[in-house]
Amino acid sequence: MNGAQASLFDDLVGKGEGPLPVEEAYQLTGEPVGGGVYRLTWKIHEGYYLYRDKIKLNAGPDVEVVKVVKGAAKLKDDPLFGEVHVYYDSAELQVALRSLTGAPVDGTLEVEYQGCWEGGVCYPPVSKRLPLFDVPVEAAPLAATVASSALQGGDGGGFSLSLTDQQQYTASLAAGNLLLTVGLFLLAGLALSLTPCVFPMIPILASVIAGQQGPVSSARAFGLSLVYVLSMAFTYTLAGVFAGLFGENLQAAFQQPWIIVTFSLVFVLLAGAMFGFFELQMPQSVQNALNRVSRSQRGGQLTGVAVMGFLSALIVGPCVAAPLAGALIYIGQTGDPLLGGVALFALSMGMGLPLILIGTSAGRLLPRAGQWMNQVKWGFGIVLLLMAVWMLDRVVPAVVTMVLTGAVLVYTAIYLRALDMLPEAAGGWSRFGKASGILLLLYGSALLLGAAAGNRSMLAPLEGVVASPAITAEKGQAVAFSKVTSVAELEPILASAEQAGRPVMLDFYADWCVSCKELEVFTFADATVRREMGRFVLVKVDVTANDDQSKALYQRYGIIGPPALVFYDPRGKRLDGHMLVGVPSPEAFAAHLQKI
Repeated sequence: MNGAQASLFDDLVGKGEGPLPVEEAYQLTGEPVGGGVYRLTWKIHEGYYLYRDKIKLNAGPDVEVVKVVKGAAKLKDDPLFGEVHVYYDSAELQVALRSLTGAPVDGTLEVEYQGCWEGGVCYPPVSKRLPLFDVPVEAAPLAATVASSALQGGDGGGFSLSLTDQQQYTASLAAGNLLLTVGLFLLAGLALSLTPCVFPMIPILASVIAGQQGPVSSARAFGLSLVYVLSMAFTYTLAGVFAGLFGENLQAAFQQPWIIVTFSLVFVLLAGAMFGFFELQMPQSVQNALNRVSRSQRGGQLTGVAVMGFLSALIVGPCVAAPLAGALIYIGQTGDPLLGGVALFALSMGMGLPLILIGTSAGRLLPRAGQWMNQVKWGFGIVLLLMAVWMLDRVVPAVVTMVLTGAVLVYTAIYLRALDMLPEAAGGWSRFGKASGILLLLYGSALLLGAAAGNRSMLAPLEGVVASPAITAEKGQAVAFSKVTSVAELEPILASAEQAGRPVMLDFYADWCVSCKELEVFTFADATVRREMGRFVLVKVDVTANDDQSKALYQRYGIIGPPALVFYDPRGKRLDGHMLVGVPSPEAFAAHLQKI
Protein backbone atom coordinates (compact mmCIF):
# COMPACT_ATOMS: atom_id res chain seq x y z
CA MET A 1 0.00 0.00 0.00
CA ASN A 2 1.50 3.33 -1.08
CA GLY A 3 1.16 6.64 0.77
CA ALA A 4 -1.91 7.79 -1.16
CA GLN A 5 -3.70 4.49 -0.54
CA ALA A 6 -2.84 4.61 3.16
CA SER A 7 -4.19 8.17 3.42
CA LEU A 8 -7.42 7.17 1.66
CA PHE A 9 -7.71 4.14 3.90
CA ASP A 10 -7.35 6.26 7.05
CA ASP A 11 -9.89 8.79 5.77
CA LEU A 12 -12.50 6.13 4.98
CA VAL A 13 -12.10 4.44 8.35
CA GLY A 14 -12.26 7.77 10.16
CA LYS A 15 -15.52 8.75 8.42
CA GLY A 16 -17.10 5.35 9.06
CA GLU A 17 -17.66 4.92 5.29
CA GLY A 18 -15.03 2.30 4.64
CA PRO A 19 -13.67 -0.91 6.09
CA LEU A 20 -13.84 -1.81 9.74
CA PRO A 21 -10.89 -1.36 12.06
CA VAL A 22 -8.54 -4.29 11.61
CA GLU A 23 -9.24 -5.63 15.14
CA GLU A 24 -12.93 -5.92 14.24
CA ALA A 25 -12.43 -7.29 10.73
CA TYR A 26 -10.04 -10.01 11.92
CA GLN A 27 -10.51 -11.20 15.48
CA LEU A 28 -7.47 -13.33 16.36
CA THR A 29 -7.39 -15.68 19.35
CA GLY A 30 -4.87 -18.28 20.43
CA GLU A 31 -5.23 -21.23 22.76
CA PRO A 32 -2.91 -24.06 23.85
CA VAL A 33 -3.96 -27.51 22.68
CA GLY A 34 -1.38 -29.34 24.77
CA GLY A 35 2.19 -30.57 24.45
CA GLY A 36 3.46 -27.33 22.95
CA VAL A 37 0.77 -27.19 20.26
CA TYR A 38 -1.15 -23.90 19.90
CA ARG A 39 -4.24 -23.24 17.82
CA LEU A 40 -4.61 -19.82 16.19
CA THR A 41 -8.09 -18.86 15.04
CA TRP A 42 -9.30 -15.83 13.10
CA LYS A 43 -12.97 -14.84 13.01
CA ILE A 44 -13.26 -12.89 9.76
CA HIS A 45 -16.05 -10.36 9.27
CA GLU A 46 -18.36 -10.73 6.28
CA GLY A 47 -17.01 -8.93 3.22
CA TYR A 48 -13.37 -9.43 4.24
CA TYR A 49 -10.70 -12.00 3.48
CA LEU A 50 -7.29 -12.95 4.90
CA TYR A 51 -4.22 -13.91 2.85
CA ARG A 52 -2.98 -17.37 3.77
CA ASP A 53 0.61 -16.82 2.60
CA LYS A 54 0.92 -13.49 4.45
CA ILE A 55 0.66 -15.19 7.83
CA LYS A 56 4.09 -15.19 9.49
CA LEU A 57 5.21 -16.36 12.93
CA ASN A 58 8.10 -15.48 15.21
CA ALA A 59 8.50 -17.15 18.61
CA GLY A 60 11.64 -15.33 19.77
CA PRO A 61 15.08 -16.68 20.71
CA ASP A 62 14.06 -19.25 23.33
CA VAL A 63 11.22 -21.00 21.48
CA GLU A 64 11.36 -22.83 18.15
CA VAL A 65 8.45 -23.09 15.74
CA VAL A 66 8.74 -26.78 14.85
CA LYS A 67 5.85 -27.12 12.45
CA VAL A 68 2.86 -25.18 11.12
CA VAL A 69 -0.32 -26.61 9.61
CA LYS A 70 -2.68 -24.14 7.95
CA GLY A 71 -6.36 -24.76 7.29
CA ALA A 72 -8.03 -25.04 3.87
CA ALA A 73 -8.20 -21.81 1.84
CA LYS A 74 -9.89 -20.73 -1.38
CA LEU A 75 -8.12 -19.65 -4.56
CA LYS A 76 -8.80 -16.01 -5.48
CA ASP A 77 -7.75 -13.84 -8.41
CA ASP A 78 -6.66 -10.86 -6.33
CA PRO A 79 -6.15 -7.46 -8.05
CA LEU A 80 -3.11 -6.77 -5.84
CA PHE A 81 -1.25 -10.11 -5.72
CA GLY A 82 -2.77 -12.15 -8.58
CA GLU A 83 -3.89 -15.74 -7.84
CA VAL A 84 -3.61 -16.32 -4.09
CA HIS A 85 -5.16 -18.48 -1.40
CA VAL A 86 -7.39 -16.59 1.01
CA TYR A 87 -9.67 -17.29 3.97
CA TYR A 88 -13.28 -16.17 4.28
CA ASP A 89 -15.37 -16.23 7.47
CA SER A 90 -12.69 -17.99 9.54
CA ALA A 91 -9.13 -19.32 9.45
CA GLU A 92 -7.25 -21.78 11.63
CA LEU A 93 -3.59 -22.66 12.16
CA GLN A 94 -1.93 -25.28 14.32
CA VAL A 95 1.57 -24.47 15.54
CA ALA A 96 3.93 -26.93 17.21
CA LEU A 97 6.47 -25.22 19.51
CA ARG A 98 9.36 -26.40 21.65
CA SER A 99 11.69 -24.81 24.16
CA LEU A 100 15.35 -24.29 23.21
CA THR A 101 16.55 -23.75 26.78
CA GLY A 102 16.38 -27.38 27.90
CA ALA A 103 13.43 -26.67 30.22
CA PRO A 104 9.81 -25.52 29.77
CA VAL A 105 9.60 -21.75 29.25
CA ASP A 106 7.07 -18.95 28.86
CA GLY A 107 7.32 -16.69 25.87
CA THR A 108 5.51 -14.70 23.23
CA LEU A 109 4.38 -15.69 19.76
CA GLU A 110 4.34 -12.80 17.30
CA VAL A 111 1.74 -13.31 14.58
CA GLU A 112 1.82 -11.14 11.45
CA TYR A 113 -1.06 -11.21 8.99
CA GLN A 114 -2.68 -9.14 6.25
CA GLY A 115 -6.15 -9.01 4.69
CA CYS A 116 -8.42 -6.96 2.47
CA TRP A 117 -11.92 -5.52 2.32
CA GLU A 118 -13.99 -6.62 -0.67
CA GLY A 119 -14.71 -2.93 -1.22
CA GLY A 120 -11.27 -2.67 -2.79
CA VAL A 121 -8.99 -1.56 0.05
CA CYS A 122 -6.32 -3.71 1.72
CA TYR A 123 -5.03 -3.35 5.25
CA PRO A 124 -1.32 -2.93 5.91
CA PRO A 125 0.37 -5.92 7.58
CA VAL A 126 -0.75 -6.30 11.20
CA SER A 127 1.31 -7.79 14.03
CA LYS A 128 -0.10 -9.19 17.27
CA ARG A 129 1.65 -10.85 20.22
CA LEU A 130 0.15 -13.82 22.03
CA PRO A 131 1.46 -15.14 25.36
CA LEU A 132 2.93 -18.64 25.53
CA PHE A 133 3.02 -20.66 28.74
CA ASP A 134 5.04 -23.75 29.68
CA VAL A 135 6.36 -24.49 26.18
CA PRO A 136 7.86 -28.01 26.54
CA VAL A 137 11.25 -29.20 25.37
CA GLU A 138 9.65 -31.67 22.95
CA ALA A 139 6.59 -30.58 20.97
CA ALA A 140 3.75 -33.07 20.55
CA PRO A 141 2.83 -34.15 16.98
CA LEU A 142 0.23 -31.96 15.32
CA ALA A 143 -3.21 -33.50 15.13
CA ALA A 144 -4.20 -33.96 11.50
CA THR A 145 -7.46 -31.98 11.52
CA VAL A 146 -7.10 -29.59 8.60
CA ALA A 147 -7.40 -30.12 4.87
CA SER A 148 -4.31 -31.15 2.98
CA SER A 149 -4.89 -28.72 0.11
CA ALA A 150 -3.75 -25.95 2.41
CA LEU A 151 -0.74 -27.54 4.03
CA GLN A 152 1.94 -24.93 3.65
CA GLY A 153 4.97 -23.76 5.55
CA GLY A 154 4.78 -20.48 7.37
CA ASP A 155 7.66 -18.09 7.48
CA GLY A 156 8.79 -15.99 10.37
CA GLY A 157 11.68 -15.55 12.74
CA GLY A 158 14.04 -17.15 10.26
CA PHE A 159 12.30 -20.52 10.13
CA SER A 160 10.98 -22.33 7.08
CA LEU A 161 8.95 -25.49 6.70
CA SER A 162 9.18 -28.09 3.96
CA LEU A 163 7.01 -31.15 4.25
CA THR A 164 8.64 -34.54 3.93
CA ASP A 165 7.04 -37.24 1.80
CA GLN A 166 5.56 -39.04 4.79
CA GLN A 167 4.09 -35.75 6.08
CA GLN A 168 2.48 -35.17 2.69
CA TYR A 169 0.85 -38.59 2.78
CA THR A 170 -0.32 -37.95 6.34
CA ALA A 171 -1.79 -34.66 5.17
CA SER A 172 -3.61 -36.33 2.27
CA LEU A 173 -5.32 -38.63 4.76
CA ALA A 174 -6.26 -35.66 6.92
CA ALA A 175 -8.15 -34.19 3.96
CA GLY A 176 -10.69 -37.00 4.40
CA ASN A 177 -11.37 -37.37 0.64
CA LEU A 178 -11.78 -41.12 0.27
CA LEU A 179 -11.45 -41.33 -3.52
CA LEU A 180 -8.41 -39.05 -3.54
CA THR A 181 -6.84 -41.04 -0.71
CA VAL A 182 -7.38 -44.41 -2.41
CA GLY A 183 -6.05 -43.10 -5.72
CA LEU A 184 -2.97 -41.51 -4.17
CA PHE A 185 -2.00 -44.59 -2.18
CA LEU A 186 -2.74 -46.90 -5.12
CA LEU A 187 -0.28 -44.91 -7.24
CA ALA A 188 2.23 -44.96 -4.38
CA GLY A 189 1.88 -48.75 -4.24
CA LEU A 190 2.56 -49.01 -7.97
CA ALA A 191 5.72 -46.96 -7.44
CA LEU A 192 6.76 -49.23 -4.56
CA SER A 193 6.30 -52.29 -6.78
CA LEU A 194 9.36 -51.11 -8.72
CA THR A 195 11.62 -51.09 -5.64
CA PRO A 196 14.04 -53.96 -4.95
CA CYS A 197 12.19 -54.98 -1.79
CA VAL A 198 9.21 -56.20 -3.82
CA PHE A 199 11.22 -58.14 -6.41
CA PRO A 200 11.59 -61.27 -4.24
CA MET A 201 7.82 -61.72 -4.34
CA ILE A 202 7.97 -62.38 -8.08
CA PRO A 203 9.81 -65.75 -7.93
CA ILE A 204 7.70 -66.80 -4.94
CA LEU A 205 4.51 -66.26 -6.91
CA ALA A 206 5.98 -67.74 -10.08
CA SER A 207 7.11 -70.86 -8.20
CA VAL A 208 3.63 -71.26 -6.73
CA ILE A 209 2.10 -71.20 -10.21
CA ALA A 210 4.79 -73.34 -11.80
CA GLY A 211 4.40 -75.91 -9.03
CA GLN A 212 0.72 -76.55 -9.74
CA GLN A 213 -0.38 -79.99 -10.87
CA GLY A 214 -1.81 -80.18 -14.37
CA PRO A 215 -2.16 -77.41 -16.96
CA VAL A 216 -2.38 -73.87 -15.60
CA SER A 217 -4.74 -71.69 -17.59
CA SER A 218 -4.59 -67.90 -17.53
CA ALA A 219 -7.81 -67.85 -15.48
CA ARG A 220 -6.34 -70.27 -12.95
CA ALA A 221 -3.08 -68.31 -12.77
CA PHE A 222 -5.08 -65.10 -12.28
CA GLY A 223 -6.99 -66.66 -9.39
CA LEU A 224 -3.81 -67.87 -7.68
CA SER A 225 -2.13 -64.50 -8.17
CA LEU A 226 -5.16 -62.63 -6.85
CA VAL A 227 -5.29 -64.79 -3.71
CA TYR A 228 -1.58 -64.23 -3.12
CA VAL A 229 -1.87 -60.44 -3.52
CA LEU A 230 -5.08 -60.16 -1.48
CA SER A 231 -3.53 -62.07 1.42
CA MET A 232 -0.46 -59.83 1.19
CA ALA A 233 -2.66 -56.71 1.15
CA PHE A 234 -4.80 -57.96 4.03
CA THR A 235 -1.67 -58.66 6.05
CA TYR A 236 -0.22 -55.19 5.45
CA THR A 237 -3.54 -53.62 6.36
CA LEU A 238 -3.87 -55.47 9.66
CA ALA A 239 -0.20 -55.04 10.55
CA GLY A 240 -0.34 -51.36 9.68
CA VAL A 241 -3.50 -50.65 11.68
CA PHE A 242 -2.05 -52.59 14.61
CA ALA A 243 1.19 -50.59 14.41
CA GLY A 244 -0.63 -47.28 14.12
CA LEU A 245 -2.95 -47.89 17.06
CA PHE A 246 -0.55 -49.59 19.47
CA GLY A 247 2.88 -48.50 18.26
CA GLU A 248 3.98 -52.07 17.64
CA ASN A 249 5.90 -52.86 14.45
CA LEU A 250 4.59 -56.33 13.63
CA GLN A 251 6.94 -56.69 10.69
CA ALA A 252 9.91 -55.94 12.92
CA ALA A 253 8.67 -58.57 15.37
CA PHE A 254 8.80 -61.12 12.53
CA GLN A 255 12.52 -60.47 12.05
CA GLN A 256 13.47 -62.72 14.95
CA PRO A 257 16.31 -65.10 13.97
CA TRP A 258 14.26 -68.28 14.47
CA ILE A 259 11.51 -66.91 12.21
CA ILE A 260 14.01 -65.91 9.54
CA VAL A 261 15.68 -69.34 9.64
CA THR A 262 12.31 -71.10 9.50
CA PHE A 263 11.18 -69.12 6.49
CA SER A 264 14.53 -69.73 4.76
CA LEU A 265 13.97 -73.46 5.27
CA VAL A 266 10.55 -73.05 3.65
CA PHE A 267 12.29 -71.61 0.59
CA VAL A 268 14.71 -74.54 0.57
CA LEU A 269 11.77 -76.97 0.69
CA LEU A 270 10.06 -75.14 -2.15
CA ALA A 271 13.29 -75.29 -4.13
CA GLY A 272 13.50 -79.05 -3.51
CA ALA A 273 9.98 -79.42 -4.87
CA MET A 274 11.00 -77.41 -7.95
CA PHE A 275 13.95 -79.78 -8.48
CA GLY A 276 11.60 -82.76 -8.25
CA PHE A 277 13.18 -84.28 -5.13
CA PHE A 278 9.74 -84.55 -3.54
CA GLU A 279 6.23 -83.15 -3.91
CA LEU A 280 4.79 -80.75 -1.36
CA GLN A 281 1.15 -81.54 -0.66
CA MET A 282 -1.30 -81.03 2.16
CA PRO A 283 -2.24 -84.20 4.03
CA GLN A 284 -4.91 -86.18 2.20
CA SER A 285 -7.40 -85.76 5.06
CA VAL A 286 -7.02 -81.99 4.89
CA GLN A 287 -7.35 -82.04 1.11
CA ASN A 288 -10.57 -84.05 1.34
CA ALA A 289 -12.02 -81.64 3.89
CA LEU A 290 -11.18 -78.66 1.72
CA ASN A 291 -12.57 -80.41 -1.34
CA ARG A 292 -15.88 -80.73 0.42
CA VAL A 293 -15.86 -76.99 1.04
CA SER A 294 -14.99 -76.08 -2.55
CA ARG A 295 -15.11 -78.70 -5.30
CA SER A 296 -13.70 -76.27 -7.81
CA GLN A 297 -10.26 -76.10 -6.19
CA ARG A 298 -7.70 -78.73 -5.40
CA GLY A 299 -7.47 -79.25 -1.66
CA GLY A 300 -5.32 -76.74 0.15
CA GLN A 301 -3.88 -75.01 -2.91
CA LEU A 302 -5.50 -71.64 -2.37
CA THR A 303 -4.89 -71.90 1.36
CA GLY A 304 -1.20 -72.51 0.74
CA VAL A 305 -1.01 -69.56 -1.66
CA ALA A 306 -2.69 -67.32 0.93
CA VAL A 307 -0.22 -68.44 3.60
CA MET A 308 2.69 -67.63 1.27
CA GLY A 309 1.23 -64.16 0.64
CA PHE A 310 0.86 -63.61 4.38
CA LEU A 311 4.45 -64.56 5.17
CA SER A 312 5.84 -62.70 2.16
CA ALA A 313 4.19 -59.47 3.28
CA LEU A 314 5.68 -59.66 6.77
CA ILE A 315 9.18 -60.81 5.94
CA VAL A 316 9.97 -60.15 2.28
CA GLY A 317 8.12 -56.86 1.90
CA PRO A 318 9.68 -53.39 2.21
CA CYS A 319 10.85 -52.31 5.65
CA VAL A 320 9.14 -48.95 5.44
CA ALA A 321 8.29 -46.35 2.85
CA ALA A 322 6.94 -42.81 2.90
CA PRO A 323 3.30 -43.71 2.09
CA LEU A 324 3.31 -46.53 4.64
CA ALA A 325 4.87 -44.28 7.27
CA GLY A 326 2.40 -41.50 6.48
CA ALA A 327 -0.59 -43.81 6.92
CA LEU A 328 0.74 -45.19 10.20
CA ILE A 329 1.47 -41.71 11.57
CA TYR A 330 -2.07 -40.66 10.69
CA ILE A 331 -3.54 -43.71 12.44
CA GLY A 332 -1.38 -43.11 15.48
CA GLN A 333 -2.28 -39.41 15.74
CA THR A 334 -6.01 -39.63 15.06
CA GLY A 335 -6.89 -43.15 16.19
CA ASP A 336 -8.87 -43.56 12.94
CA PRO A 337 -8.04 -47.09 11.79
CA LEU A 338 -10.74 -47.16 9.09
CA LEU A 339 -9.35 -44.51 6.73
CA GLY A 340 -5.77 -45.52 7.51
CA GLY A 341 -6.63 -49.17 6.84
CA VAL A 342 -8.27 -48.29 3.51
CA ALA A 343 -5.15 -46.37 2.52
CA LEU A 344 -2.86 -49.27 3.45
CA PHE A 345 -5.04 -51.73 1.53
CA ALA A 346 -4.92 -49.48 -1.54
CA LEU A 347 -1.14 -49.19 -1.13
CA SER A 348 -0.77 -52.97 -0.94
CA MET A 349 -2.99 -53.58 -3.95
CA GLY A 350 -0.92 -51.08 -5.92
CA MET A 351 2.19 -53.05 -4.97
CA GLY A 352 0.44 -56.25 -5.99
CA LEU A 353 -1.00 -55.26 -9.38
CA PRO A 354 2.24 -56.03 -11.27
CA LEU A 355 2.40 -59.35 -9.43
CA ILE A 356 -1.11 -60.20 -10.66
CA LEU A 357 -0.11 -59.32 -14.23
CA ILE A 358 3.07 -61.37 -14.02
CA GLY A 359 1.30 -64.29 -12.39
CA THR A 360 -1.52 -64.29 -14.96
CA SER A 361 0.93 -64.19 -17.87
CA ALA A 362 2.83 -67.07 -16.30
CA GLY A 363 -0.27 -69.19 -16.79
CA ARG A 364 0.01 -68.54 -20.52
CA LEU A 365 3.79 -68.53 -20.82
CA LEU A 366 4.39 -71.66 -18.73
CA PRO A 367 2.35 -74.48 -20.32
CA ARG A 368 2.61 -77.88 -18.68
CA ALA A 369 4.27 -79.74 -21.48
CA GLY A 370 7.79 -80.67 -22.57
CA GLN A 371 11.16 -81.14 -20.91
CA TRP A 372 11.86 -77.42 -21.18
CA MET A 373 9.17 -76.75 -18.58
CA ASN A 374 11.12 -78.81 -16.06
CA GLN A 375 14.14 -76.66 -16.77
CA VAL A 376 12.08 -73.56 -16.03
CA LYS A 377 11.04 -75.09 -12.70
CA TRP A 378 14.68 -75.88 -11.91
CA GLY A 379 15.49 -72.23 -12.62
CA PHE A 380 12.86 -71.16 -10.10
CA GLY A 381 14.38 -73.62 -7.65
CA ILE A 382 17.76 -71.92 -7.96
CA VAL A 383 16.16 -68.51 -7.41
CA LEU A 384 14.41 -69.81 -4.30
CA LEU A 385 17.71 -71.12 -2.93
CA LEU A 386 19.28 -67.71 -3.47
CA MET A 387 16.33 -66.10 -1.71
CA ALA A 388 16.84 -68.42 1.25
CA VAL A 389 20.45 -67.21 1.45
CA TRP A 390 19.33 -63.59 1.01
CA MET A 391 17.00 -63.91 3.99
CA LEU A 392 19.64 -65.60 6.15
CA ASP A 393 21.93 -62.66 5.47
CA ARG A 394 19.95 -60.71 8.11
CA VAL A 395 20.95 -63.06 10.92
CA VAL A 396 24.28 -64.63 9.85
CA PRO A 397 27.74 -63.11 9.30
CA ALA A 398 28.54 -61.73 5.85
CA VAL A 399 31.10 -64.48 5.24
CA VAL A 400 28.37 -67.14 5.56
CA THR A 401 26.25 -65.29 3.00
CA MET A 402 29.20 -65.11 0.59
CA VAL A 403 30.02 -68.81 0.94
CA LEU A 404 26.42 -69.98 0.54
CA THR A 405 25.79 -67.69 -2.44
CA GLY A 406 29.04 -68.75 -4.08
CA ALA A 407 28.22 -72.43 -3.58
CA VAL A 408 24.74 -72.07 -5.10
CA LEU A 409 26.16 -70.19 -8.11
CA VAL A 410 28.95 -72.72 -8.71
CA TYR A 411 26.50 -75.64 -8.55
CA THR A 412 24.21 -73.76 -10.93
CA ALA A 413 27.07 -73.12 -13.34
CA ILE A 414 28.00 -76.81 -13.38
CA TYR A 415 24.36 -77.73 -14.00
CA LEU A 416 24.39 -75.31 -16.97
CA ARG A 417 27.40 -77.27 -18.29
CA ALA A 418 29.77 -74.36 -18.00
CA LEU A 419 32.69 -76.84 -17.93
CA ASP A 420 31.37 -79.16 -20.68
CA MET A 421 32.29 -79.06 -24.35
CA LEU A 422 29.40 -78.06 -26.59
CA PRO A 423 28.84 -80.03 -29.79
CA GLU A 424 29.35 -78.09 -33.00
CA ALA A 425 25.65 -78.42 -33.80
CA ALA A 426 24.60 -76.83 -30.48
CA GLY A 427 21.79 -74.32 -30.84
CA GLY A 428 21.60 -70.74 -29.68
CA TRP A 429 19.90 -71.52 -26.36
CA SER A 430 22.55 -74.08 -25.48
CA ARG A 431 25.31 -71.57 -26.14
CA PHE A 432 23.48 -68.90 -24.19
CA GLY A 433 23.10 -71.29 -21.26
CA LYS A 434 26.80 -72.16 -21.34
CA ALA A 435 27.81 -68.47 -21.43
CA SER A 436 25.50 -67.74 -18.50
CA GLY A 437 26.99 -70.68 -16.64
CA ILE A 438 30.52 -69.38 -17.16
CA LEU A 439 29.56 -65.96 -15.77
CA LEU A 440 27.92 -67.55 -12.73
CA LEU A 441 30.96 -69.79 -12.23
CA LEU A 442 33.30 -66.78 -12.30
CA TYR A 443 31.23 -64.74 -9.86
CA GLY A 444 30.55 -67.70 -7.56
CA SER A 445 34.27 -68.54 -7.48
CA ALA A 446 35.08 -64.89 -6.76
CA LEU A 447 32.71 -64.96 -3.79
CA LEU A 448 34.34 -68.10 -2.38
CA LEU A 449 37.86 -66.74 -2.91
CA GLY A 450 36.93 -63.36 -1.44
CA ALA A 451 35.41 -64.99 1.65
CA ALA A 452 38.54 -67.09 2.11
CA ALA A 453 40.70 -63.94 1.80
CA GLY A 454 38.73 -62.17 4.51
CA ASN A 455 36.67 -59.89 2.25
CA ARG A 456 33.04 -59.23 3.17
CA SER A 457 31.69 -57.40 0.11
CA MET A 458 29.18 -59.16 -2.14
CA LEU A 459 29.56 -56.50 -4.84
CA ALA A 460 33.38 -56.45 -4.80
CA PRO A 461 34.41 -59.85 -3.43
CA LEU A 462 38.00 -59.57 -4.65
CA GLU A 463 38.53 -56.00 -3.47
CA GLY A 464 41.92 -55.79 -1.81
CA VAL A 465 42.90 -59.13 -3.38
CA VAL A 466 43.40 -58.03 -7.00
CA ALA A 467 42.82 -54.26 -6.79
CA SER A 468 45.70 -51.81 -6.61
CA PRO A 469 46.56 -50.41 -3.18
CA ALA A 470 45.60 -46.87 -4.30
CA ILE A 471 42.11 -47.92 -5.36
CA THR A 472 41.62 -49.99 -2.23
CA ALA A 473 42.76 -47.11 -0.02
CA GLU A 474 40.40 -44.69 -1.77
CA LYS A 475 37.41 -46.99 -1.36
CA GLY A 476 38.40 -47.74 2.19
CA GLN A 477 37.97 -44.11 3.23
CA ALA A 478 34.44 -44.74 4.42
CA VAL A 479 32.68 -42.29 6.70
CA ALA A 480 32.63 -43.27 10.37
CA PHE A 481 29.41 -43.61 12.36
CA SER A 482 28.95 -43.65 16.10
CA LYS A 483 26.50 -46.39 17.10
CA VAL A 484 23.75 -45.89 19.68
CA THR A 485 20.79 -48.00 20.75
CA SER A 486 19.02 -45.67 23.22
CA VAL A 487 18.13 -42.04 23.89
CA ALA A 488 20.58 -42.00 26.81
CA GLU A 489 23.48 -42.90 24.49
CA LEU A 490 22.38 -40.37 21.89
CA GLU A 491 22.03 -37.26 24.08
CA PRO A 492 25.76 -36.74 24.84
CA ILE A 493 26.62 -36.99 21.14
CA LEU A 494 24.03 -34.36 20.24
CA ALA A 495 25.24 -32.06 23.01
CA SER A 496 28.86 -32.43 21.92
CA ALA A 497 27.99 -31.74 18.27
CA GLU A 498 26.04 -28.60 19.24
CA GLN A 499 28.96 -27.36 21.31
CA ALA A 500 31.31 -27.94 18.38
CA GLY A 501 28.91 -26.27 15.94
CA ARG A 502 28.59 -29.29 13.64
CA PRO A 503 25.45 -30.64 11.99
CA VAL A 504 24.29 -34.15 12.87
CA MET A 505 22.79 -36.97 10.81
CA LEU A 506 21.00 -39.86 12.50
CA ASP A 507 20.72 -43.04 10.42
CA PHE A 508 17.98 -45.33 11.77
CA TYR A 509 19.19 -48.84 10.94
CA ALA A 510 18.35 -52.48 11.65
CA ASP A 511 20.17 -55.67 10.69
CA TRP A 512 16.94 -57.12 9.28
CA CYS A 513 16.22 -54.03 7.15
CA VAL A 514 17.13 -54.75 3.53
CA SER A 515 16.66 -51.12 2.46
CA CYS A 516 19.13 -50.03 5.15
CA LYS A 517 21.83 -52.11 3.48
CA GLU A 518 20.91 -50.65 0.09
CA LEU A 519 21.39 -47.20 1.62
CA GLU A 520 24.90 -48.13 2.76
CA VAL A 521 25.97 -49.92 -0.41
CA PHE A 522 24.52 -47.62 -3.07
CA THR A 523 24.00 -44.18 -1.50
CA PHE A 524 26.58 -43.75 1.27
CA ALA A 525 29.32 -45.30 -0.89
CA ASP A 526 29.10 -42.52 -3.50
CA ALA A 527 32.17 -40.27 -3.48
CA THR A 528 30.20 -37.01 -3.59
CA VAL A 529 27.93 -38.20 -0.79
CA ARG A 530 30.94 -39.19 1.32
CA ARG A 531 32.43 -35.71 0.94
CA GLU A 532 29.17 -34.05 2.02
CA MET A 533 28.72 -36.46 4.92
CA GLY A 534 32.19 -35.59 6.14
CA ARG A 535 30.79 -32.29 7.49
CA PHE A 536 28.36 -34.13 9.76
CA VAL A 537 28.56 -35.93 13.05
CA LEU A 538 27.22 -39.31 11.90
CA VAL A 539 25.23 -41.48 14.26
CA LYS A 540 23.87 -44.93 13.45
CA VAL A 541 20.74 -45.49 15.54
CA ASP A 542 20.52 -49.27 15.75
CA VAL A 543 16.94 -50.44 16.32
CA THR A 544 17.56 -54.08 15.42
CA ALA A 545 16.37 -55.30 18.82
CA ASN A 546 12.96 -53.60 18.42
CA ASP A 547 12.85 -53.35 22.22
CA ASP A 548 11.57 -50.61 24.54
CA GLN A 549 14.65 -48.47 23.88
CA SER A 550 14.10 -48.76 20.12
CA LYS A 551 10.44 -47.80 20.52
CA ALA A 552 11.42 -44.78 22.62
CA LEU A 553 13.67 -43.63 19.77
CA TYR A 554 10.85 -44.18 17.27
CA GLN A 555 8.47 -42.14 19.40
CA ARG A 556 10.89 -39.30 19.95
CA TYR A 557 11.41 -38.75 16.22
CA GLY A 558 7.99 -39.81 14.93
CA ILE A 559 9.45 -42.71 12.95
CA ILE A 560 7.65 -45.95 12.13
CA GLY A 561 10.69 -48.01 11.16
CA PRO A 562 14.03 -47.96 9.32
CA PRO A 563 15.50 -46.70 7.11
CA ALA A 564 15.04 -43.07 8.13
CA LEU A 565 17.48 -40.16 8.24
CA VAL A 566 17.08 -37.32 10.77
CA PHE A 567 19.15 -34.11 10.72
CA TYR A 568 20.22 -31.40 13.18
CA ASP A 569 21.72 -28.07 12.16
CA PRO A 570 25.01 -26.78 13.71
CA ARG A 571 23.03 -24.98 16.45
CA GLY A 572 21.45 -28.22 17.63
CA LYS A 573 18.06 -27.51 16.05
CA ARG A 574 16.27 -30.60 14.75
CA LEU A 575 15.30 -30.17 11.10
CA ASP A 576 12.08 -32.15 10.90
CA GLY A 577 11.37 -30.75 7.45
CA HIS A 578 14.54 -32.43 6.13
CA MET A 579 13.87 -35.95 7.43
CA LEU A 580 14.14 -38.65 4.74
CA VAL A 581 12.42 -42.03 4.65
CA GLY A 582 13.60 -44.77 2.29
CA VAL A 583 16.60 -44.95 -0.04
CA PRO A 584 17.34 -41.75 -2.01
CA SER A 585 19.60 -41.79 -5.04
CA PRO A 586 23.20 -40.61 -4.45
CA GLU A 587 22.60 -37.48 -6.53
CA ALA A 588 19.41 -36.53 -4.68
CA PHE A 589 20.96 -37.27 -1.30
CA ALA A 590 24.08 -35.20 -2.00
CA ALA A 591 21.88 -32.26 -3.02
CA HIS A 592 19.82 -32.75 0.13
CA LEU A 593 22.92 -32.64 2.34
CA GLN A 594 24.11 -29.45 0.67
CA LYS A 595 20.98 -27.66 1.89
CA ILE A 596 21.81 -28.32 5.55
